[in-house]
Amino acid sequence: MSDIPTRPSQGRTRIRIGLGLTWFGFLTFLIGADPGLFRLDRSPVTGFVQISVFLIGLAIICLGGYVCLAALWNSYEKTIVADIGLRLVSTGYVIAFASGMADVIGFGNEHLPQVPVFGVWQRMGVMLGEIVIAIGFLMLIPFRKPKPKENIEL
Repeated sequence: MSDIPTRPSQGRTRIRIGLGLTWFGFLTFLIGADPGLFRLDRSPVTGFVQISVFLIGLAIICLGGYVCLAALWNSYEKTIVADIGLRLVSTGYVIAFASGMADVIGFGNEHLPQVPVFGVWQRMGVMLGEIVIAIGFLMLIPFRKPKPKENIEL
């Protein structure tokens, strides 16, 4: 833990930046997941571009969520549970990415000369990844305000 205290406004700024990133990621995710909401739907199937866009949006959501939740810890030392939560967020994104891009990577049902289609197993894999991300974010929340280090005079 650093002995240099951070300014309270610095924490608020990081929270605002994190929330802004999260909202931008959410809009990007929505454009990829359901482009019909924005009148951008050009195909009846969910193809490579849509999958890529919503996975990029999910990555931005993860980044913004981490920046925001890390700012809540401000000048306090993170617990082991928070460190495990960060790793779960990263692992959940890897699960979602590998599931979403399974056809492109080469272990899905449709191999590359064919158009990649977002199938049932891929949807379940992405949802599982999102659940793991949500659990990781819950573990990153500082539920109890830890006590700061007190200066002990001898």
